Amino acid sequence: MNEPRLLPIKLDNYKPLREIVFETLREAIIQGNLEPGERLMEIQLAEEMGVSRTPVREAIRKLELEGFVVMVPRKGAYVAGISVKDIADVFEVRAALEALAAGLAAERATAEELEEMERVSLHIYEAGDSEIDSIVERDTDFHNLIYKASRNQRLIQIITLLKEQIQRFRTTSLSQPGRLKHAVDEHKGIIEAISEHNIELASLLAREHIETAEQTFLSAIGEDNKR
Repeated sequence: MNEPRLLPIKLDNYKPLREIVFETLREAIIQGNLEPGERLMEIQLAEEMGVSRTPVREAIRKLELEGFVVMVPRKGAYVAGISVKDIADVFEVRAALEALAAGLAAERATAEELEEMERVSLHIYEAGDSEIDSIVERDTDFHNLIYKASRNQRLIQIITLLKEQIQRFRTTSLSQPGRLKHAVDEHKGIIEAISEHNIELASLLAREHIETAEQTFLSAIGEDNKR
């Protein structure tokens, strides 16, 4: 019998159970505990998390909408596989949105927001290559600050949905040798352009930052395939 890969759910007074189940399953997919192509059995997942099947069923439906799960007629739900074309499509859209967000931030960011960007970027550098979980968390914070500074709520909503998909690639990209230092240097350039209110440069550097992350990720999975 396979060992469970999901921990029992701990109830959160501030979140409904269905949301906690959804976040737990999504994180399991992002971390690879639930692998691409694996069938998602409602009963098994419910037993591992100590919940009923209803919130699991609702979570699977939501995961399908976000691209983490595919439904196969008469067979059930499966963890979505990610093709190189899928990866390219997601990075392409994200690069455009990040460029827009950075350009708007160059117009609208406050001094306090710029200071926070610098602080978070410094924390990424100080974390060191071995603390990948902390690095990924801080990198997410950095980009969230740019979205916030754009003052465009619709943009934030769209990019947040896409971000959940891109999160699957972030750990692989940032854990590659040398990528962390380059990412921090790229962050510094973006911050400087935003602080100087240079809309075109901020947009360009943000786009290049995402395109470099894409190339790093594709190179990493290419090496994995060779091995």
